[in-house]
Amino acid sequence: MAGGVPMNVAPVQGGFLTGKKLIFPLALVISLFFLWGFSYGLLDVLNKHFQTVLGITKLESTGLQVMYFGGGYFFYSPIAAEVLKRKGYKVTILMGLGLYSLGAIMFWPTAHFTTAAHAKASFGGFLVCTLVIACGLATLETAANSYAVVIGDPATASARLQFCQSWNGVASFIGPLIASKAFFTGESQNNLTNVQYVYLAVACAGLAVGVLFFFAKLPEVEEQTVRRGSVVQDGTLELGVGHDGKIIGEGPLYKQYNMIFGFVAQFCYVGAQVTIASFFINYATENATYSSAQASQMLSYALITFTVGRFIATALATVFESNFLLTIYCVCAIAFNAYIAAGHGKAAVGVLIAIFFFEAPMYPTIFTLGTANLGRHTRRGAGILVMGVSGGAVFPPIQGAVADAAGTRISYVVPLCGFVVVLAYVVTHWARHGFHVMRVKSESVIATSLEGGAVGGVLETVHYDEKRLSVAAVENIRRNSVGGSVKAVTGGVNAY
Repeated sequence: MAGGVPMNVAPVQGGFLTGKKLIFPLALVISLFFLWGFSYGLLDVLNKHFQTVLGITKLESTGLQVMYFGGGYFFYSPIAAEVLKRKGYKVTILMGLGLYSLGAIMFWPTAHFTTAAHAKASFGGFLVCTLVIACGLATLETAANSYAVVIGDPATASARLQFCQSWNGVASFIGPLIASKAFFTGESQNNLTNVQYVYLAVACAGLAVGVLFFFAKLPEVEEQTVRRGSVVQDGTLELGVGHDGKIIGEGPLYKQYNMIFGFVAQFCYVGAQVTIASFFINYATENATYSSAQASQMLSYALITFTVGRFIATALATVFESNFLLTIYCVCAIAFNAYIAAGHGKAAVGVLIAIFFFEAPMYPTIFTLGTANLGRHTRRGAGILVMGVSGGAVFPPIQGAVADAAGTRISYVVPLCGFVVVLAYVVTHWARHGFHVMRVKSESVIATSLEGGAVGGVLETVHYDEKRLSVAAVENIRRNSVGGSVKAVTGGVNAY
């Protein structure tokens, strides 16, 4: 990498690690996923707690989401990517942990010196703390997703990344579970004392992980050139070549319409997901008989549902076409969301928990569909899809304004609109690719990228119909893959 390999870094021999050598680096990466999952779980709880203690409105409380998703993911992710390119994974991860711990430590003086006389000013201080934490988390996510992919065998990259991300889900429901006891019980429900201690513990955890990374001989994977053409979905086409003979992704970036619409869908999905979680406690306390502590526990159950839903959706995706699955999930999410906006009582809260199950596969599936067949634009396209996370900074203020004016229940029409946009995108994509229901084995597989996710970088396994894809085309796939690394090429019942 440009800038050289950092100290205490062992370059990977042979392209990736295997066996026992993979365990320790992967365990360190999992710790990063756990840290930001825990922080995200606390974020939604703080919305309600700050409303109670600082006397701010629902709209004002969404400033936390604006800082987290807008400041951190939209503005700071490009900076993190540049540091990753120039300095490597270890330096980038240490920078992220440093910012994460600094932001958490800043919660201590902000909470300690908060008084009723300057509550609004104190909330401004919490917004700054959240921004610093978000910059650290955006840096960690930029590096960790990529590192989890490239450190091991390309053939198991997707499973490895999915396993690491599952710890994000585990930590995200632990956060609200702890907060239900620390923020909403006894004297703590009317002050910020426990906020100080919780975030001090978060800072210590970040620093401890940082020390481990600093002294660890973390293997560094050299950046390689991403292949020019992407594997396409139609078995009648050779690598990166369409029916018109043009190389897929050869046109300008602004003409990659699937990517552009994928970004819009991702923006709306993340916005919908964040608003559903941000106002969960408000909904449960206003629309049913739950206390804030009970509602916080219910939120943790919803996040458990999300984590379980991700595993189940991953298993289903090995049998069914992703377009078809996401269409079904979107229809269910829209139906459930409509009931949430119209229903009352504990049943409506139960449906609110259930909708998390149908949200689970949306982000990775939209990311995969939106970055398919970009060719030379693969990395830029992936970056644009990641910027779709900024929808989490736009939707909450809109929902907050509606909640203040018409009530929390009615405000859930905002995420409903987001799911409708996602459905329009995925149905269009599904129609363009033949309305397949079952996974088509003869189709070429979009491969796992160097920079994380199925975006066309490292090639895992290429499936093809041997009657339609020539041996020369298969060799072309081998030559155009990253470093010539194709794990396996199969056709029909025969294997190359």
